Amino acid sequence: MRPVSAAETAPTLVPWLVRAESLRVRAGKHLAVDGLDLTLDTGVHGLLGPNGAGKTTLMRALATVVKPAGGTLTLLGASVDGRADLREVRRGLGYLPQQFGFYPRFTVREFVEYMAWLKEMPKAAIPDAVQRSIDRVGLTAKADAKMKTLSGGMLRRAGIAQAIVNEPQLLLLDEPTVGLDPEQRLDFRDLLRDLGRDSCVLVSTHLVEDVVAACTDVILMNEGRLLFQGSPDDLVARGGPNDAGDSPAERGYSALLRQHRSNA
Repeated sequence: MRPVSAAETAPTLVPWLVRAESLRVRAGKHLAVDGLDLTLDTGVHGLLGPNGAGKTTLMRALATVVKPAGGTLTLLGASVDGRADLREVRRGLGYLPQQFGFYPRFTVREFVEYMAWLKEMPKAAIPDAVQRSIDRVGLTAKADAKMKTLSGGMLRRAGIAQAIVNEPQLLLLDEPTVGLDPEQRLDFRDLLRDLGRDSCVLVSTHLVEDVVAACTDVILMNEGRLLFQGSPDDLVARGGPNDAGDSPAERGYSALLRQHRSNA
């Protein structure tokens, strides 16, 4: 027997957990993502942009809900362009859409268990994983309450729990803070920072301050294209005292949009 080198036993490294090149994605007949180039790695990435910028369509493409209309898309090291079987990629994903469906008579625990089963998690691992995800979103006391009895904010937290139950490498959260009160939003920021240590987390939101507080990276889209990608400090530096906004980050956001529109 020959000795096995460390290089042979080391895990395979993926250069980028998300890589899109000239990506085009349609929402119905509308080309909502148009020639997007984007790379994402481990960390928390905030996705900003006005209504109609293409954020939700991009999230749906990254979640493999819709197929790209053009360009290339690689997720977790695997190309998804034209692939018929995406089960292996989907096992490494977590996704919270803007509106998610659930059975009203399910308890929170049953709902998260069902989603864990759909994600093809090992049966023996599901109970502990479900309890852990429920605890992380602060729904421990409501674990056995029926989904139909939850408030809007609690429903959103149940949605986050199902998205993280499989400890995904790529976590996609579309407007996750809708319905959360200020205290819950602060807790959610802490959860994001924790998740971003080992995973690639993409959070779409209109709340610029949440992005600055919790994200390591900021992405700004408009009209299906990438306008900006950089750190929260880079975003703040783009704004000036005469730009619209109640905070330095909001002024940086509005300055970038104004500059783009003036050049269009």
